[in-house]
Amino acid sequence: MTLRSPANPPSRRTPWYRHLYVWVLIAMALGTAVGLVWPSAGKSLKPLGDAFVSLLTMTLGPLILCMVVAGIGAVANLGAVGRVALRSIIYFEIVTTIALALGLLAVNLIRPGVGLHADASSLELSDKVADGVAAGKELAWYDYFLQVIPSNIVASLADGAILPILFFAVLFGIGLQLLGERGRPVAQGVERVGEALFAVVRIVVWAAPVGVFGAMAYTAGNFGAASLGALLKLILTFYATSIVFIAVVLGGILLSVGLHPWRVLRYFRDEVLLALGASSSEVALPGIVRKLENLGVSKGTAGMSVTAGYSFNLDGTCIYLTLTTVFIAQALGIDLPIGQQVMVLLVMLLASKGTAGVTGGGFVMLTTSVSAIGLIPVSGVMLVFGIDRFMSECRAVVNSLGNAVAGLVIGRWQGEIRPAQVHAIIAGTSWVPDAPPLPAAPAAVASR
Repeated sequence: MTLRSPANPPSRRTPWYRHLYVWVLIAMALGTAVGLVWPSAGKSLKPLGDAFVSLLTMTLGPLILCMVVAGIGAVANLGAVGRVALRSIIYFEIVTTIALALGLLAVNLIRPGVGLHADASSLELSDKVADGVAAGKELAWYDYFLQVIPSNIVASLADGAILPILFFAVLFGIGLQLLGERGRPVAQGVERVGEALFAVVRIVVWAAPVGVFGAMAYTAGNFGAASLGALLKLILTFYATSIVFIAVVLGGILLSVGLHPWRVLRYFRDEVLLALGASSSEVALPGIVRKLENLGVSKGTAGMSVTAGYSFNLDGTCIYLTLTTVFIAQALGIDLPIGQQVMVLLVMLLASKGTAGVTGGGFVMLTTSVSAIGLIPVSGVMLVFGIDRFMSECRAVVNSLGNAVAGLVIGRWQGEIRPAQVHAIIAGTSWVPDAPPLPAAPAAVASR
């Protein structure tokens, strides 16, 4: 493998004030300060955060459809699509199981809920949480699979339902493949629409500092430092567990495929900060896919693996589900033996596959899962209701990083990228693959 300098001399280093992540960090700090010092003003800024998230997610459904359809249309054979799908499912199941188990291990070691002595009878479900419980009770086990099939793709696009959109996009892409040359112009047209949507995302993303400022001001103003005190141990346990997961699990996975963890994590810093500030992992999806393609991952692999990951590979949500469930049991004085905790893990393994990446999606899934398991009173979820926003931000970061790593790993397994290639592109150095060796000269020629 050979690393060469670009033909043209490299441009001057971009000034710090022209990096988006710098302004996002400044906006986060200012928003937090405003919310803590002027809580009423902070609460009033909530529409800024909501508007920014809506601006980014308004193109999400059509963008997913275009990415997957164009990606499948670009592959040489349908066998490659099947390999991406199979490898993605295997990877998602392994990593999310590790995340669920890590949450159980952390909550049993640190035991953040012990000593709270909460009374379940004194906890009352809010109307919003009660609606979630009622919806969860109406779900049968097969509903988790049936929700993948859209009854109306237009409605799914309007609602931004990732799984039904992905299901339809895969079938539509396969249909175009079966049409052969007749389907190629349609696939190319879809690809052009996708490029236009990515251009819209690039425009919108420059409003990120304003949106992040509003979201952080609302979070700090609405909940404040006081609400953190009582449950600070739980929050710190969750954040520490998430850091361990990123450093040990995701870092170990990257090392296993020859990639440098720190370089990769820095490469996706803009997307991580967007997810953190907006408290939503979905806002990072377009940027992650675009950066994966820049590293050499094909459109089909990036589109399918990352898009599916936002329903099947939510690592931060998995850590949160098991950790918070056992925390509630500890706080209520309920002992869950290892057998019941394993059952919790298995139920969460299924339940987490339908969790959306939007703000508060993890808490909704926690509520419905606790209701379905039946081992602890559902009213116990109100213990963490007030601080869920702080945990949602961390969930969004881990979910986004987990899917970025998944896209790289699947691309590496597909043989689409090489470690030297990835590291060179991240470093801004042009990458030139080794040229095949020249054929040996004939003996008659060589003897002359």
